[in-house]
Amino acid sequence: MAPLTRRPSGVSLTEDDVTDAIFAPLRAGALTLRALNAADAAQLHRLVNDWEVARMLARVPFPYPRELADDWIASTRAQIEAGTAWHLAITQADALVGCVGLTTASDAPRHAELGYWVGRRHWGQGIGPEAAGRLARWALANLDIDVIHASVLEENTRSAAVLARLGFLEDGWAEQDFTARNARLPVRRFRAGRKELTGPVTEPAAPETPAVATPETAPGANLMLVAACALIDPDNRVLLARRPEGKPMAGLWEFPGGKLAPGETPEEALIRELKEELGIDVSAACLAPFAFASHPLDGKHLLMPLYLCRRWNGTVEGREGQALAWVRPAKLGDYAMPPADKPLVALLRDFL
Repeated sequence: MAPLTRRPSGVSLTEDDVTDAIFAPLRAGALTLRALNAADAAQLHRLVNDWEVARMLARVPFPYPRELADDWIASTRAQIEAGTAWHLAITQADALVGCVGLTTASDAPRHAELGYWVGRRHWGQGIGPEAAGRLARWALANLDIDVIHASVLEENTRSAAVLARLGFLEDGWAEQDFTARNARLPVRRFRAGRKELTGPVTEPAAPETPAVATPETAPGANLMLVAACALIDPDNRVLLARRPEGKPMAGLWEFPGGKLAPGETPEEALIRELKEELGIDVSAACLAPFAFASHPLDGKHLLMPLYLCRRWNGTVEGREGQALAWVRPAKLGDYAMPPADKPLVALLRDFL
């Protein structure tokens, strides 16, 4: 979520300004996903008050009363502010073309439900997959969720194809009430996580192997070397960084650091990475080796030494769009982290 920003005294806020304060719009190709506002009600009503649209949506009545659009838009804004659901307008060239939404599951922590609809006049333009995929990737990177679910009517083969195209996997069958049809109907269930929606971890090609060895026989040919650092502030809190959208395992929290470049030592790699990622200067003398992780990762094997650091120059800030959190040792286990980091958390918590 974008933080609220102050405006100069005497400058009035337009409704679009307030909308942007509630939710920073997301770009998806030629589309924009933004919070709904009262001015969208008439166009939303025209698009969704269509039997071909309403009959595929579980909770939408038909005919769709005009006043219901106002009430629903108001409820979506309240849900965004409460952090329980994000129902957004899909716009193209500033015109509303549909809606996409994600609701957190009250009975399943770290799970959420995805849904969308597009006005009939805009079908066949790829709007559904573009908008749904964008919101799903944003949610995994910015919300405390790991799994996204979706359901489609058995007969809605087009929406099922959209979910499959995005990477969702079929997850069985269920039944659901459809208000417009006044019936309980079978639906196909889908689910996806980071692996399906953001892709596996990929690494740059390894340097050329000398002729005397093959990739299969060269020592460490399958080894991925990554250095990590636990920055500890004067209050004994540890810094965690959240992997931003667009990176593998987006949304998970980790210790700052990164891959070793050819010829680098772990200390040199950390000095470089901490400068690039956080804008701070660290000397090798302030990096104390603490522990290491050894973990299989997408066909490779990760070896990650963890260093401790209590002294640096500069102010810590996320220079790559990543969220940062200073965390008490006892609370480190509350943050979702990559599998390789988890054993280090227990060691670090006991040490501190």
